[in-house]
Amino acid sequence: MTADTVTELFEEHRPFLTGVAYRMLGRVADAEDVVQEAWLRWSSEEREDVREPRAFLVRVTTRLAIDRLRHLKSRREAYVGPWLPEPVVTEFGPAVSDSAERAVLADSVSLAVLVVLETLSPLERAVFVLREAFGFPYAEIGAALDRSEAAVRQVAGRAKRHVEERKPRYDVDPVVQRDLTERFLAAASGGNLEQLLALLAPDVRLVSDSGGKAKAPRQIIETADKVGRFLLAVSGERSPGTEVRIAELNGGSALVFSVDGVVDAVFQAEVGDGVIRCLYIHRNPDKLAGLHVG
Repeated sequence: MTADTVTELFEEHRPFLTGVAYRMLGRVADAEDVVQEAWLRWSSEEREDVREPRAFLVRVTTRLAIDRLRHLKSRREAYVGPWLPEPVVTEFGPAVSDSAERAVLADSVSLAVLVVLETLSPLERAVFVLREAFGFPYAEIGAALDRSEAAVRQVAGRAKRHVEERKPRYDVDPVVQRDLTERFLAAASGGNLEQLLALLAPDVRLVSDSGGKAKAPRQIIETADKVGRFLLAVSGERSPGTEVRIAELNGGSALVFSVDGVVDAVFQAEVGDGVIRCLYIHRNPDKLAGLHVG
């Protein structure tokens, strides 16, 4: 295998490997680091015995992601305020033409699901991602993780039950979500508390991630009245140079706020029954620095 072939094979699989690593780790930078380390191992390996490059690369990437996730767990426990997965652009493009496949990929990368995945063990998360997001056979997952097929089935069942019990039980039409996002922006920008409250579930929650590096609540805000009044207050503090656009992030519509061309905040709504059930706000500049939306 020539050096060019080695590189071409890896680059062919890089987007897929990055998708696996992101769902495992919740941060683009961590995912890219893991994939880069997988490249270093791939490029230095004796590959005569590698009959299936994709399976080999998935195995290496998954194991590296598990190791990194175990290391990150302790750091996240010391994180200032709530920790949220990093927002990511999800325009699947022509590479994913099947609508059912697009729906599965969008759900597996949704912020609400990624938040739930944070409560799984690293092994459970790896099995869930490979099985539920990408449809890997149990035997192939077992080979990647050095587990028997029976053991993988047991872990997969446990992880799936855990996620199903905790993730939102709402099927949201993307058109409905975008419409609600637009109405939410109009109500908040217009300072209309009554219209804003009509868009919020009575028990709505607002979760904000700043890492202590930007102005944001360090505690979860609950109830429509408290969330609505907070949103109107911060809307009134918006910088004159702020631009707002709607982008597809994590499989759904999100509001991206930029100041002088630099992303300053991202609002993502968890929607159900025509109202906002949870609002996620990203303010940590480390998680917004690599976000580019057209």
